[in-house]
Amino acid sequence: MLEGNAEIDPVKYGVLWQKVQDMDKKMDKVERQIEQLLDMASRGKGALWLAIGLWSTLTGIVGFLAGKH
Repeated sequence: MLEGNAEIDPVKYGVLWQKVQDMDKKMDKVERQIEQLLDMASRGKGALWLAIGLWSTLTGIVGFLAGKH
């Protein structure tokens, strides 16, 4: 991997290591945000189906009562 007498500069290595650590933290944050977005989308979809079901029930009851008279 290293050719000749090439050496690893400890300062440059430390800077690179810190950048990798910072990127890892950012990726963790992005993953948490994506999970939150997916959770919110799932809750939104559930609320939509609940609203559709309630509206359907309400219109069914109104239709039943209107048809009786």
